[in-house]
Amino acid sequence: MKFFVDTADIEAIRELNDLGLLDGVTTNPSLIAKSGRDIQEVLEEICDMIDGPVSAEVVATDCETMLEEGRKLAGIAPNIAVKVPMTFDGLRACRSLTHEGKMVNVTLCFTTNQALLAAKAGATFISPFVGRLDDIGEDGLKLVSDVRQVYDNYGYETQILAASIRSTAQMTACAKIGADVATAPPAVIKAMADHELTDKGLSAFLADAEKAGIRIV
Repeated sequence: MKFFVDTADIEAIRELNDLGLLDGVTTNPSLIAKSGRDIQEVLEEICDMIDGPVSAEVVATDCETMLEEGRKLAGIAPNIAVKVPMTFDGLRACRSLTHEGKMVNVTLCFTTNQALLAAKAGATFISPFVGRLDDIGEDGLKLVSDVRQVYDNYGYETQILAASIRSTAQMTACAKIGADVATAPPAVIKAMADHELTDKGLSAFLADAEKAGIRIV
């Protein structure tokens, strides 16, 4: 499973990328706004750092303006994936941008039917939102699983990009289901390295090394 980080924080991206953990980045208008910086400036900096796809979202809701914005975003760097909403206008824009050779990430997916439509429209990525479904009492991971089954049934090439990931347990579940990609905030990705027994074992090893006078120089 590929790891994308869901942030526009340059330092957080750099830290994970330097460890070789990142395959891409996802952003959205809220994350760009949180950075307090110009969208083009932020995206240029991220794309210079990351070789993989960098999702950049349009803010228009009609197809024609989405196309204008999408083309402008895609012009920033060749690894930009234009992010469009899962609406009929978004699907129209997806179809056109895909035919132009651009990567497209259809976002805000909450049903298997929506994922089917995105695949038919030629989306590079479909982003089912796990956490937001859980928030309303539905099963976000089941959606990822259902989309995986349907895509496999028919050989769709659209990649499942599990989004709105809130925990390390959800990351594990997405990997077991077979999501192509999972995108998560930096804190969730970093927390995947944590376990209380790792900390306990390390403390014991260091204490024994200290008692034995072990030094490695």
